[in-house]
This record gives sequence, structure tokens and C-alpha cells, in this order.
Amino acid sequence: MMPSAIFPDLAGKPVLITGGGTGIGAALTEGFALQGARVAFIDIAEAESLALCDAVERRAGSRPLFLKTDLRDIAALRAAVAAAEDAHGAARVLVNNAARDDRHDIADVTPDYWDANQAINLRPHFFTAQAVAEGMKKAGAGSIINFTSTSFLINLGTLPSYTAAKAGIIGLTKGLAGALGPHGIRVNAIAPGWVMTERQRQLWANPESLAAHVAKQCIREEMQPGDIVGPCLFLASDAARMLTAQTMIVDGGFL
Repeated sequence: MMPSAIFPDLAGKPVLITGGGTGIGAALTEGFALQGARVAFIDIAEAESLALCDAVERRAGSRPLFLKTDLRDIAALRAAVAAAEDAHGAARVLVNNAARDDRHDIADVTPDYWDANQAINLRPHFFTAQAVAEGMKKAGAGSIINFTSTSFLINLGTLPSYTAAKAGIIGLTKGLAGALGPHGIRVNAIAPGWVMTERQRQLWANPESLAAHVAKQCIREEMQPGDIVGPCLFLASDAARMLTAQTMIVDGGFL
């Protein structure tokens, strides 16, 4: 389900993706590689990430750079960004995709759980952007794409710390756009709806819940990881050169 559109300006461009080894992130890694970009991705899942590198190399003819890193460790995250820069040059596109949508009950959330959840779902977005900002400033251009979620927009009540983080990403996106726009750096967000990754199918999606969700979409089809690639490529490309501080909702028109 990769998009058929080609964005010539992405060819050869250094792209860094967090959480790029599985789910939506894996589709993004492949999608940018098929555009001819020099792709590096950060993930903690080693086996899945190495298998993805093999698959993308066979299909795209170039091998993504996998950087095994725990995004909760900011020093390690900064080192991974530096390693990607050493290999491909300073990132011109950053996709902050990594997240973990564990369900949790309000009564069970402790301060430690809250902090650990934010350390995955919000904090790395800022520090990865911080790490690439100087290189983008020197280039006079760049695109940062932060992944949020429609979960906080539809009052989903089963993961309040996660939805708080996802709402925070929109505020962060606007703040970064204001700060970095004068340097030619655009910052936008993508809010996917319920995308049927393997994780969703294994943990939460069942025929009844999925059918009920799809019935509320204007486009009554299951969303797949590949459906998010086209919007992300567009935001990364020069086609969106005057688009910043915005949130693009990609949810099939969920009502």
C-alpha cells in the first residue's frame, strides 16, 4: 500500500525516524527508502528491525541504518542522532513516530508509571528535535513531523497518560514551529486514527470492535500502516514548503 507519488526532492535526503522498526514506523522506513532517501531509524526491537532492513534493502536497493536505542535514555538518543549524522549527514527530515499505547486504569497510575509513560510518548519528541535542530539550521531548511493520535480527540478513556502525551505533542509542535520557522524549519504533526498494526491486532483489535470503529469512518475500510506514509512524505517534501504548525488528521473521516 505504498503511495504511488514520487517526491524528487526526498531523493538523497537524510531522514531520521524514531520507532522505525515495527508498525507504522516500519512502513515509514520503507516509504522513505523507496523515495531514495538516506534513511536511519531508531528502535529498541532488534530482531524485527534487522529483518526490516533486509526487506527494505531487497525492495528499495538501499539498506536503512538501524540504531538500537532506548529513547528513554536521552544521552543514548543524542548519540544515535550523532551516529546517523556521521553516516548520512545532518538530518533534513525527522519523523518522531515512536510511542507505546499501553492501556492503564486511572486508579493504577503511580507517579513512576506516569513519568515512564511520558518518557516514551512525549519527552523524546522534544529531545530528538533538539538534537537535529542545529544541523537543520545550518542547512537553512528541514521538516520535523511529530506523531500524535486521534485517541485524545475522541475521549478514549483507557489510557489517560498516553492521551495526555499525545495532546502535548500538538502543543510541542506549535512551539517548535514558532521557534524554528525563522530558520526555514517546518514542524507539523500527524494524528492517525486506528491503524491495524500487528500490535493492535494481537492486543486490542477483535472483529467486533474493529467493525464498530470502521462503521464510524466515512471511508469504511480498515486503516493500514501504509495509509500513513503518503501524508508523511508530503509533509517532509518541498510540496508542503509553506505548511507548518499544523496537525493533519488521517483517520478515514471518523465521526
